[in-house]
Amino acid sequence: MEQKNISLNLKRIREAKGLTQAEIADRAGISRITYRNIENGSSIPKVSTLQNIAVAFNVRLQDLLIPVRTLKKVRFRASKKMNSRENILTEVARWLDDFNDLEKILNLPKKEYKLKSLANKLAKMEMGPERAKYAAEAARKTLGLKEKEPIRDIAGLLESGGIKVYPLILVSDDFFGLSVAKEEGGPAIIVNRWERISVERWIFSAAHELGHLLLHFDAYDISESQEDDDQESEANIFAAYFLMPQEAFRSEWEDTAGLPLVDRVFKLKRIFQVSYKTVLYRLSDSIDSVWPKFYGAYKKRTGKSLSTKDEPEALRSDKFQSPEVLRSKEPDSLSSSYFIEDRLSRLVRQAIDDEEITLSRGAEILRLDLETMRDIVSSWV
Repeated sequence: MEQKNISLNLKRIREAKGLTQAEIADRAGISRITYRNIENGSSIPKVSTLQNIAVAFNVRLQDLLIPVRTLKKVRFRASKKMNSRENILTEVARWLDDFNDLEKILNLPKKEYKLKSLANKLAKMEMGPERAKYAAEAARKTLGLKEKEPIRDIAGLLESGGIKVYPLILVSDDFFGLSVAKEEGGPAIIVNRWERISVERWIFSAAHELGHLLLHFDAYDISESQEDDDQESEANIFAAYFLMPQEAFRSEWEDTAGLPLVDRVFKLKRIFQVSYKTVLYRLSDSIDSVWPKFYGAYKKRTGKSLSTKDEPEALRSDKFQSPEVLRSKEPDSLSSSYFIEDRLSRLVRQAIDDEEITLSRGAEILRLDLETMRDIVSSWV
């Protein structure tokens, strides 16, 4: 079994890093044939050889030995040709296992998935924009939000509803997030928290994946890699109304009536922690030509032009598009402090304080090096 794990891990990591067998062999100081035989499982390597290969990959030796759990009930519509696809799925499986093991070590009761009944109810409704809007309103009520209350901490809100949140960092603007069904140790939502992607997009992605968990839980199949446009549209509408309820939006918009258009849009953007485009989409339902008016006002004020590449004036509201991706394209972007997952860190601290796990194990669970973990522990008050 260990030899099979080594083989699977070598192939997965090498492909994720975009390296050839010859390149890894050269870095590890072994022949290409030797490396090939180790990767295809026909040769059992010495520990020293594996250590050299781990150094060549810039990973821990343990990463080459750890069993690979295959997730099946996952909604991950990235291309199967995406180099990091298998790496992401393996990392998510390991994270889920670590999270669930930590809860067992601490004898914590399993968190109730508060939205399960709602998901079952939604499955009996006709798919479309109205179902998405109803789902958003019902989900907010179930999670204890008031009608006009903005969501100030979406990671904490999801965790309070029994959904694990993982802010994974992947250097890619092609992957924003995925979600895992309850049967696989979830429900869980994974968000790409890469620093170049706007914080607004992190938040929207979390809400978008919640929409899928509620509206499309029968579509959780790892073998599926193609997007379903109707499902994506429904999840986008859900996210927009979950983050920015219609009555709350109308009230805040009316309260800013005396401000210039740019200031009004940016104030609502900050209140609801969404992209300026999310605000403009909502306004376009009731205000003609709001897009060119906003772009013109913004350019007049700043002398800069915002990208109109994805300008959606001709799109219906049921074809709601996702916000801008890169932070550099999101004016007045939110701070990264608006999206912080803290439950796992809290459990790690509790386990370390109770001497249930070592400092090094805590670092491993949080995907930190030991020095960084020591710095964090020294800052605990």
